[in-house]
Amino acid sequence: MKSLNISLPESMRVYVEEQVASGGYGTASEYIRSLIRSDQKRQATLRLEALLLEGLDSGTATPMTEQDWASIRAKVQEKVAQRQGKSHS
Repeated sequence: MKSLNISLPESMRVYVEEQVASGGYGTASEYIRSLIRSDQKRQATLRLEALLLEGLDSGTATPMTEQDWASIRAKVQEKVAQRQGKSHS
């Protein structure tokens, strides 16, 4: 694991130390990692919500046909074959 040094104003440093001392975290690094993980989850949720809204706004749903599924399967098989070819190079 690599280190990353950050500078904080005194009030923020005190706050981080209080959070660690309150027993929820063993070190300031654990607290910061927890904040970053929370932000990553929040960003992923925002991306998912945006994709869901895009899907809802994309128009009326149409039934999937057997030809649609066959086309999807063929594209997936093609991608798998490409990846396998790259990993064996």
